[in-house]
Amino acid sequence: MEPDHRAAKLQLLRTPNIGPVSYRQLIARFGSAAAALEALPMLAARGGRRDFRPADPRRIERELAAIAKLGARALFVDDPDYPALLRATESAPPMLIVRGHMELLDRPMVAIVGARNASAAACRVARGLAQQLAGEGATIVSGLARGIDTAAHVGALQGGTIAVIASGIDVAYPPENAALQEKIATDGLLIAEQPPGTEPLARHFPSRNRIIAGLSLGTVVVEAAPKSGSLITARIAAELGREVMGVPGSPLDPRAQGCNLLIREGATLIQNAADVLEQIRPIDPRAVAQPLSSYEPGRADDASDTEREAVLDLLGPTAVPVDEVIRLSGLPSAVVQTALLELELAGRLERHAGGRVSLAA
Repeated sequence: MEPDHRAAKLQLLRTPNIGPVSYRQLIARFGSAAAALEALPMLAARGGRRDFRPADPRRIERELAAIAKLGARALFVDDPDYPALLRATESAPPMLIVRGHMELLDRPMVAIVGARNASAAACRVARGLAQQLAGEGATIVSGLARGIDTAAHVGALQGGTIAVIASGIDVAYPPENAALQEKIATDGLLIAEQPPGTEPLARHFPSRNRIIAGLSLGTVVVEAAPKSGSLITARIAAELGREVMGVPGSPLDPRAQGCNLLIREGATLIQNAADVLEQIRPIDPRAVAQPLSSYEPGRADDASDTEREAVLDLLGPTAVPVDEVIRLSGLPSAVVQTALLELELAGRLERHAGGRVSLAA
């Protein structure tokens, strides 16, 4: 990929109101990021916004320079070494910032996640599981949080581990894991979605969790409260059709309630590395990593004003599946997708997990 193409891709990605779905649609429709950038003001105007501007090119130059200075790399979703399992997900990040050993992405990946305030016993289990699985050729993926994440990374350091962080690749969080983060960037692989210098915000953690689940053939939960981020990761994994596994804990410990609930709802109970390998080894990663179908316009002309209004009338503050909007409107899928894209660029549409959309608040 030529440098100017990379800059155009990043400029498209950093432009307001463009997310993973709209990024893919724009690239597929216009053939290149440069062509999509030229079309953005027209599309946003059709959606109701006439003052639309793409991201400042100077900001893009600074970000690419910062990535290079850190010894990291910008990995775009259409690069050949972008992880195939993650690429196959609807919400795959258009670009990852990576630092470390890329070959770890070629091995079977298993996520190990759990409570930040984990018990000593649970940390010991996570550390032992990670060490054994890494010794069997698996790459351990986690989020570098306190507790279970830290234990999993430490256990897998010698065999291979990937840390997905919610901050910029140069920002250590939590601060006490700064040395571990640098160790993983040197001996394992560090992945960030946010630009360099970005401090971790609450909204970044669910985004990080979707990457952890999307990279992995299976997710193991070791201790988790009923409403924890670890259960969000497990839910995303289940929605993706990946294996969800849980280590049972004492019913007297609130930290184990979420994990025990997962098992009761159908997650596989696991007690050792052999149990995990039994679940993931029969899986063919090539079958799991089937790419999503591209956005293919059904006809050359765009949505008419009447068609756009018909789509808009079906939307409200409650998220609904895009397929339902297509069915109720009676319009071709490509026309509905175009209308939704225009509304999103204008800041009038929000996209939600599971292919659902709603009008912006």
